Amino acid sequence: MQIKECIVSAPGKAILHGEHAVVHGKVALAVSLNLRTYLRLQATSTSKVCINLPNINTFLSWDVAVLKQLLPDSGAELGNVNELDAELVRMLRNFVGVSNGTLDTRSMAILAFLYIYLCVFAKSRELPSLTVSVWSELPTGAGLGSSAAYSVCLAAAMLSASGTIPSPLSDQENTARWGEVEMELINRWAFQGERIIHGNPSGVDNAVGTWGGILRYRSGKITALSRVPMLRILLTNTKVPRSTKVLVAGVKDKMNKFPSIINPVLESVDAVSCTCEQTLTEMASDTPTPEHYNVLEELIDINQHHLNVIGVGHTTLDTLCQVTLARGLHSKLTGAGGGGCGITLLRPETECSVIQNTIQDLRDCGYDCWETRIGAAGVQQHSPLAVKEQVLEVLARY
Repeated sequence: MQIKECIVSAPGKAILHGEHAVVHGKVALAVSLNLRTYLRLQATSTSKVCINLPNINTFLSWDVAVLKQLLPDSGAELGNVNELDAELVRMLRNFVGVSNGTLDTRSMAILAFLYIYLCVFAKSRELPSLTVSVWSELPTGAGLGSSAAYSVCLAAAMLSASGTIPSPLSDQENTARWGEVEMELINRWAFQGERIIHGNPSGVDNAVGTWGGILRYRSGKITALSRVPMLRILLTNTKVPRSTKVLVAGVKDKMNKFPSIINPVLESVDAVSCTCEQTLTEMASDTPTPEHYNVLEELIDINQHHLNVIGVGHTTLDTLCQVTLARGLHSKLTGAGGGGCGITLLRPETECSVIQNTIQDLRDCGYDCWETRIGAAGVQQHSPLAVKEQVLEVLARY
């Protein structure tokens, strides 16, 4: 391997506006969250490949010699970054014992790890022994891009360790980002990891994890906003499980039943996304004003009402909106709805006491709540000095 140690991180994601409408060709705005997934890759001399995932209580290792048997005969191509290798996926499913049925979080994480590891190092024909430890500030299964952040970290670390991309760190830097060419390669490999985990992903989550900031998505086209303001939010997890598939189908049923009612609502959601994009662009190019925040708050309220109209609200999300509004704050669901997570905008002048009291109010409702930022940086490489002490302590245990 080209390096002895590599520490990388990638952000989670939330949908600011455009949930469900994006399925029907409307604009959605996806934003990075400054809740991050951290990965530490270490070269070893144990002749083993180890993966430690303490968030999901998964700790596994394999002999390098056994993994080499999964490689094709010399000369055969493995790991086309533009196309998932279906035969390798089938072999890996058999290898880890999940050849049939739906995969759980643990199995999907293992498959994505082994797939990216084998593909990236296959050309050298010498699989290295290494230990990968991953820890995340993101909850799994909450629609916050945890699997994409994981895939982005895997891709960045493996590509760096193999020498496919250079380290962006200099002697004067403790944290750095790669150039556009390297990040495009990271994103493409991360997308293959997402395909293993989700089957047919849009590519938005891994793009947010790679580039960060705010992305505009419409009909398969992803465009990064060139300049974005950093906004503070509360992120709340109601901990109510939901099925995205069922919720999407429910919106479709409503469209078929009441097309003259629901279609204009989706058009209005599209207009909300576009107006928000315009407002954020103005805020990034000039000094944000109270009026900008007034607009953002109104758009949040309008969109939340629209989401209730199309049937993806939930009583826990109603409670979130009521609790925060009592403190003068504005909230909406983010993602599929039907429970799940919501976001609350924090103005620059919002007092710390208001924020802390709101967080406590929401925790008293049984929710998890974090103060964080949107528009955070995408995938980064860190020196150990740059990584938060508690994160490094967790990664160092494994």
